[in-house]
Amino acid sequence: MPRFPAGFELAEALAAAARELRETVTPHGTLRTAVKLAVTLVPGAEQAGIAVVERGTRRRMIAWSDESVRSAESAPGGRDPHPLWDRLWTAPVAVLDDSRTETAARPLSEAGLRSVLSLRLRADRRTLTVLNAYAARPRVFDEDATRVGLLLTAHVSLALDAATERDQLTEAMRTRDLIGQATGILMERMDIDAAGAFESLVKASQRENVKLRDLARRIVDSHESPGGRGVNER
Repeated sequence: MPRFPAGFELAEALAAAARELRETVTPHGTLRTAVKLAVTLVPGAEQAGIAVVERGTRRRMIAWSDESVRSAESAPGGRDPHPLWDRLWTAPVAVLDDSRTETAARPLSEAGLRSVLSLRLRADRRTLTVLNAYAARPRVFDEDATRVGLLLTAHVSLALDAATERDQLTEAMRTRDLIGQATGILMERMDIDAAGAFESLVKASQRENVKLRDLARRIVDSHESPGGRGVNER
């Protein structure tokens, strides 16, 4: 992929990236694709990673281009501060010219990750999702890299929202089907109508302090096991 600063080639490359992101099925698939695209599209980027950060600097890696990135960003306990992420609560982008100049960036410099471009994907009051691009040389990420990175994260954010919505819809449909199966089983076992079976399921969920979906799964699994009942339906 050419290292373009602007123009038709950039627009064409971002359009192709948007299509690739739209083809992802799950949020995790979107994030893995985003990491690959960051290395491909952001001028100067050699490695990339995505992390979810909680206030208080706790973090977890969810996608990375190379094991060195995962190791550098996943300090023991996940509590060591990252030199840029605090800035992303209030700004969409932050740049570190040389990780050797900051004590907090020592794990990055030891991993050979000298230049850092951090881009915000998502943020709310408690959590921050960050895309980081890395390079082995210092002072790699300039204004062009930042601009391309911001354009890429805009596409990634839209694709991530769409994938999350699809994932939630799929889970809702699975839950609905599961509860429907459990209701049918209770109708047969207890010789009651659908409304009574669902009411019994809800009461059992409240009594046992178990999510309705999990209780429905137990009933279905029990029904599929010879001689099993698995839940008290009284």
